[in-house]
Amino acid sequence: MENFNIISVLRNKPDAEACICGSDKYPRIKGKVMFHRVCGGVLVHAEIDCLPRKCGSCTNPFFGFHIHSGTECKGDKSDPFAKADGHYNPDNCQHPCHAGDMPPLFNAEGKAVLVFLTDKFNVAEISGKTVIIHSM
Repeated sequence: MENFNIISVLRNKPDAEACICGSDKYPRIKGKVMFHRVCGGVLVHAEIDCLPRKCGSCTNPFFGFHIHSGTECKGDKSDPFAKADGHYNPDNCQHPCHAGDMPPLFNAEGKAVLVFLTDKFNVAEISGKTVIIHSM
């Protein structure tokens, strides 16, 4: 694998980007997920703000983080994200090996930052798909 400088990659304009917006229940959540083509895969960079926090030292600070197959984060009252469909899973793998399964977000005072490298998808495959943050 050819080496790349992560800092240089992150300074460049991403090849694809997802804007994160909260739901009716959590309207303050906002952020961006940026996808950069690199040798060996895709460098994913997420910055999320206003995640809900629970008080206490033993509360769960983790959020599931996935690419879903759908093209819209819309739905109805019973399922506000129904059109997001399921996790992106072109090879019909078992969870947690779906191509759209990404590492969890760690909530720190309502913020999360994540950078990771993956070869489970390429930018063209996921362009136009939805990115969803799940509680727990």
